[in-house]
Amino acid sequence: MNTPWRYMEEGVEVATTLRWTFLILVLLALVGCFQPPRPSPVERTEPGGLARTPGPASVEYWRDVKPILDRRCVVCHSCYDAPCQLNLSAFEGAGRGAHKKKVYDTARLLLAEPTRLFDDAGSVAEWRQKGFFPVLSEPAQPAGDTRQAGVMARMLALKREHPLPAVAPLPETFDFSLDRKQQCPTEAQFNHFAGKYPLWGMPYGLPGLTDREDDTLMRWIGDGAPFREPDLLPPSYGERIREWEEFFNDGSPKRQLMSRYLYEHLYLASLYFDDLSPRQFFRLVRSRSAPGQPIDLIATRRPYSDPGSDRVYYRLQAARTSVLAKTHIPYALSPARRQRYTELFLNAEYAVRTLPAYDEAVASNPFLAFRDLPVLSRYRFLLDDANAFVMMFIKGPVCHGQVALDVIDDRFWIFFIDPDSPLLEDNGEFLARESKHLWLPSEGKASRLGLASWVKYSRLQKDFLKAKQTYLEEHRAKVETAQLQFLWDGNGRNKNAALTVFRHGDSASVVQGLVGSNPKTSILLSYQLLERIYYLLVAGFDVYGYMGHQLDTRLYMDFLRMEGEFNFLTLLPKRIREKERDFWYRDAHKSVKEYVYGNRIHYDYESGIEYRTDDPKAELFALLRQRLARVLKTDYDISGEADPVTRQSLEALSTFRGRMLAWLPEVAFLSVTDTAGADIRDDHVYTLIHDAGYSNISALLNQESGRLPDEDGLTVTRGFVGDYPNAFFRVERSSLPGFVAGIRGLTSEQDYRTLVERFGVRRTSPDFWRYSDQLHRAYQASTPLEAGLLDYNRLENR
Repeated sequence: MNTPWRYMEEGVEVATTLRWTFLILVLLALVGCFQPPRPSPVERTEPGGLARTPGPASVEYWRDVKPILDRRCVVCHSCYDAPCQLNLSAFEGAGRGAHKKKVYDTARLLLAEPTRLFDDAGSVAEWRQKGFFPVLSEPAQPAGDTRQAGVMARMLALKREHPLPAVAPLPETFDFSLDRKQQCPTEAQFNHFAGKYPLWGMPYGLPGLTDREDDTLMRWIGDGAPFREPDLLPPSYGERIREWEEFFNDGSPKRQLMSRYLYEHLYLASLYFDDLSPRQFFRLVRSRSAPGQPIDLIATRRPYSDPGSDRVYYRLQAARTSVLAKTHIPYALSPARRQRYTELFLNAEYAVRTLPAYDEAVASNPFLAFRDLPVLSRYRFLLDDANAFVMMFIKGPVCHGQVALDVIDDRFWIFFIDPDSPLLEDNGEFLARESKHLWLPSEGKASRLGLASWVKYSRLQKDFLKAKQTYLEEHRAKVETAQLQFLWDGNGRNKNAALTVFRHGDSASVVQGLVGSNPKTSILLSYQLLERIYYLLVAGFDVYGYMGHQLDTRLYMDFLRMEGEFNFLTLLPKRIREKERDFWYRDAHKSVKEYVYGNRIHYDYESGIEYRTDDPKAELFALLRQRLARVLKTDYDISGEADPVTRQSLEALSTFRGRMLAWLPEVAFLSVTDTAGADIRDDHVYTLIHDAGYSNISALLNQESGRLPDEDGLTVTRGFVGDYPNAFFRVERSSLPGFVAGIRGLTSEQDYRTLVERFGVRRTSPDFWRYSDQLHRAYQASTPLEAGLLDYNRLENR
């Protein structure tokens, strides 16, 4: 199979008779003209249960097809928010097809059936039983039926026949809202769809493919969408996998408890071996089968759900999807990492009384499930890679749409309490004693509408805050004398000691360092807060859950944010704490403020920090910068821009405040070129982040009622921040002053459209895909480990 035709031109004895000469000439002529017949599609089950077409093909998936799908299709069709659940980031997703129901549905009153690619079905037939319909031409057709082209091919053909109209922005007949009603036509419904929406071919609302790209995909689909398994990884990968799986799966109680804790915190991570190439990412999974055998995947709604198996093995499974920026959380596995785990979890002095149960009452509460693991070991594990764990809050399935994200400010800084602080000496005993008050929202305990169970959690939080206040008063001397020493400084080398979080409307980002000007708020995290947020937003969140569970999650996160804000307030002088709280929560009800600082919890003592100015908060931020100077990541700071002309313009932009910024989108990438039409350089890409001002963020609904456009700000960074860009700007270096002036002069939507007309790369631009390709190459070149495919579902139409 796959053996090429061979031509033998040397070493052949030519027959002397006319008969043999004639036969050879005929044979050579036939060989030169003959095309070998394509083999009939033969179904065989591969991983994923999809029908594969072996043998030669005119188009090869990995070489020819996947690069086009990644650059033109996956930028919209991937992960949970893929329209019609059509996930094209892996061949198995294309084979699975599409579904008419959305994954994200905040009004859902019943549990939805999970449809996670690679987890919740093992064959195309099983996906069909779950309501997925084909988008590729499938080989099995009813007798006498004409083989259909398939929905994907017809979507591409529709685009060819009806390209984008030559207007900008596109007419309102295009709906780009995230909550839009999706059409998701089947093959039988396609004619009706095409007649009603002739301009909605694929790529939707973007320029069509080139003739070459279109021809490649159409030939691949026409060939039956042939696919072969990826090439085997080098033997060195097999050795590393064996080493790590042996480490995870030792039968001792300590090892089993450690591995369960690690799995519940790393199951979303993109694991890799930092000294092996080509780089391959893995995910940590639970399996019924032991190392050395094929993985028998245990797929549950949550990582702590009952596996239904007497023994669980933790295995490394190679990732099969494209690397997506919105879900990519790189985490290195190395000998140093293994030694760190050994130091924290295996060499520490403690006894495992019994392995935790999987019933929800225990498994959903990490303070009960892992009570035998030393608290400081758990905390140091989280701090080692704090950026990655906060990234999981953001890149996990919870962070999609306003319901999940209107609980945080548009930009704030995160700091951490030092695990070596004397303030935490008795923290383990305190958490064990108070674990009864640390229950987190879970599906089984939520009401359908969420509010009834929220009342219960509010009472638990009140009781916990009362206990926390008592604890702080008992340790008052340690707080007062510690000054800033009880804030973690990363041990002088760890850049996770300070983080910046951005909210971009209905998405978010986190980066290392203190980016931008001083924010309105900051939060100070301890172990219990970091762990509770993780189990609330990541391990305990079910994206397929009903409205009550999702509402509980959002409301409970209010408590955790406010507790982190209280921790930060205790660093400020006592006399201004309530004043600062009131500024953060302007127009909020008094009962809300009490959870931040007041009757629910307060601290009537000074922090021990000596303030010398009339602006203590600014002074505190300066002291924190000074304490963390050795570990602050400055890669995003525009002060590091080498070109003085560019730096001056960027610095001018970063000072802008007020209503003019309200016309800007949440995230825009700005590329600066030396000349018109020049390619993008990886070190000349910047991000403009619109920081919207609010009176407070405590409103559950209609948060826009609290908007304060006069307090809007603009954060400007070097490099890429944000996985869901809203707009692209391409500006020649000599035109930067004009671009800055254009933003300064924004007073209307028409002003913004004029700015885009001059400097923007609209979704309708004939140059859009060329620009997109250059942008991705620049992203990969600037941060090769962190980069992934961007998501274009939030591109504006203005």
